[in-house]
Amino acid sequence: MIPGPFSYHRPASVADAVNLLSTLGDEARPLAGGHSLVPMMKLRLATPDHLVDLHGIAGLKGIRRDGSKIVIGAMTTQHELLASDEIAHSLPILHETALLIADPQVRYRGTIGGNLANGDPGNDLPALMLVLGAFYRLEGPGGGRDIAASEFYQGAYFTALEPGEILTSISIPAAAAGHGYAYEKLKRKVGDYATAAAAVVLTMAGGKIATCAIGLTNLHETPLLATDAANAVIGSSLDDASLRKAAAAAVAIMSPAADARGPVEYRKHVGGIMVTRALTRAAARAS
Repeated sequence: MIPGPFSYHRPASVADAVNLLSTLGDEARPLAGGHSLVPMMKLRLATPDHLVDLHGIAGLKGIRRDGSKIVIGAMTTQHELLASDEIAHSLPILHETALLIADPQVRYRGTIGGNLANGDPGNDLPALMLVLGAFYRLEGPGGGRDIAASEFYQGAYFTALEPGEILTSISIPAAAAGHGYAYEKLKRKVGDYATAAAAVVLTMAGGKIATCAIGLTNLHETPLLATDAANAVIGSSLDDASLRKAAAAAVAIMSPAADARGPVEYRKHVGGIMVTRALTRAAARAS
């Protein structure tokens, strides 16, 4: 199908974009990679009167180190994440996860900011940002503010973004030296959303888990931080009993929808398996 008529705007600065979105109100939508918005427009499920294209704003692109943190511009593409030596060295789980997003054509256009700000529970990066302790920089008519990724997601496609605000950058603490990491994703085919996925970042000391964080993708209406599951393995040598306990704790907070990927119980079952696999592979990587 063909989208309905709309006016196209290409601001050159964040201030201009915020001004346009604030002035045009609910009839305007920001355009990042467009992989979610444009198909919805073609199906007439979204009919904005105005598109505010963010691609002309140079300040929204790039990857840089700021002390102990990595700062990524919201319009940085997933392909650019994969090509970055800084990401590969400081945040290797982000490289691993980005490689599992859709396919190369999508990654050349898709942006990290679009993936995070859309609020789609099937997107891979939001749960990872919870695990990494990321903060999002939001700019709006009232100025800028920083919000933890853990406070950003409020429901399926509902986030903490206020009218006129846009996500401009993501700040992520660089991972600890010698940490272990893994992103395990079960999907039906290349390019599909996860049936279930789990992200794990951990450290080990004396052969036991010292710190651990576990995130879950597409197993609830928002990404989940599985705190009880992570606590279940801290202090353990990741024996079978602790793995079973962690998987059970993770399954307990899952509430996936039944869809073409499978019924609820199946998706929860494989979600527990993804947690077990991610923990096992992350521990094997830790040194």
